[in-house]
Amino acid sequence: MSLLLTERRGRVAVLTFNDPDRRNAISDEMNVALDEAFDDLEADEDIGAVVLIGAGRAFCAGAVLDDLLGAGESEERSSGDLPSIYRGFLRVAHSPLATVAAVNGAAVGAGMNMLLACDLVVAGRSAKFDTRFLSIGLHPGGGHIWRLRHLTDLGTTRAMVLFQQVLDGEEAVRRGLAWECVDDETLLDAAVAYAELAAAHPRDLVASTKATILAGLAITGSDEAVQLEIAPQIHSMHQPAFLEMIRALKERISSKD
Repeated sequence: MSLLLTERRGRVAVLTFNDPDRRNAISDEMNVALDEAFDDLEADEDIGAVVLIGAGRAFCAGAVLDDLLGAGESEERSSGDLPSIYRGFLRVAHSPLATVAAVNGAAVGAGMNMLLACDLVVAGRSAKFDTRFLSIGLHPGGGHIWRLRHLTDLGTTRAMVLFQQVLDGEEAVRRGLAWECVDDETLLDAAVAYAELAAAHPRDLVASTKATILAGLAITGSDEAVQLEIAPQIHSMHQPAFLEMIRALKERISSKD
C-alpha cells in the first residue's frame, strides 16, 4: 500500500496521506514518499500547486513515536541539524510550489507542523488543531512555535501550546490559522480551487514571491522591505507574463483611439 497517493487535477497535484489506520501519522516511510513526490512535482512544469489532505478521518496525527525516539537518539545534542523526522514537512515548507493544506479531522503535534508548512490552510468542519507536544511530555520541535506564532498572535500560541487549547475549523479561521472553514464534503474541491488560482501564475514568479515572503519575516523596517522586493520585481518585468500583459493592454488602448 502506498502511504502517499497522488492525483492530478490540471495544474494542481493532490497528495493524500494514506495511512488511515495510524491516522496518517508521519513515519520515516511517509517522509521518503513526500521527498520523492515533491522531487517529481517540482520537476514537472505542468504542475503549479499542491494540495495536502489525509485519508480517512484525520489529516495527520503527528509523528510515529518510535520513529521520533529514534530520530532523537540519532542526533547529537550539540548538532545544529534538525531531527530527521521533520524532513517531510520541511520539504513541503521549502518547496517553490504553492501549497494548500486541506485539514480534514485532527492535525496533532508534528501533524500541525505539516499544515503550518503550507502557504494556505483550508479547514473542514471536522478539523481539530491540536499542538499536543506538552501533553505527552515533549518540547515542541521542528520550528513549531515559530511557525505558529507567525500565523497567529502570541496569546493564541501560548493558549494552544501551554494550555492544551484545541481549535476547531471555525475558531482556527478566527485565530488566523486557517483561511476558510468549509463543509467536509466540499473541502477538497475548495482547496483545489484555491490551488488553481496560484497555479495559474508563472512558476518562477510564485517561487520568487514565496522566497521574498520568507525573507521578509526578518525585516523590521520600511526601507529594508522596499529594497528586498526591488530585484525580484525588476526581474519579473522582463518575463513573458508581464510583457504580454503590457502588450495586450496597449492593444486595448489603441483600439479605443
